[in-house]
Amino acid sequence: MTDQELLEKFANPETRNYAFNLLIRKYQQKVYGLIRKMVIDHADADDLTQETFIKVWQHLGEFRGDSQLFTWIYRIASNECFNFLNKKKRRFFTPLDDVDYELEGKVDADPELSADEIQNKLQKAILRLPEKQRLVFHLRYYDEMPYEQMAEVTGTSEGALKASYHHAVRKIEDFLNGN
Repeated sequence: MTDQELLEKFANPETRNYAFNLLIRKYQQKVYGLIRKMVIDHADADDLTQETFIKVWQHLGEFRGDSQLFTWIYRIASNECFNFLNKKKRRFFTPLDDVDYELEGKVDADPELSADEIQNKLQKAILRLPEKQRLVFHLRYYDEMPYEQMAEVTGTSEGALKASYHHAVRKIEDFLNGN
């Protein structure tokens, strides 16, 4: 079912719940994957995925169609991640580096994430990136999202995204090379 058909069904009170269930089935894995890469912990990613879809439910009627539906949902999900990580830093009065080291510890402890030493090291390198660069790297490298769609998700120009991705790749390469 196309996004337009989903939106039409959602607009009808009789088919609203059905349409939303279809929307969740269509996008849940992608949203969870993005969030999991950002916050590492499965339980946190699960909670944030639910929070994302609660916000989607609450605001889907306001969706104007200026962007693709999944782009709009990704933007909500990335904002949920940023808010979560910022709250975590403030709640524990933890410097950014300490939160990153905590997330690195979760990479080591998670058997799914630490199955391969190179992948483990890559995940640690990604966690050392600033949040925005981390998001840009995930969207481009893992999701293979075009810069135009990334601009819609992040509200950033394509040129700035290209620069951010380039800097992220360079930082990751430096980390992997021991620099």
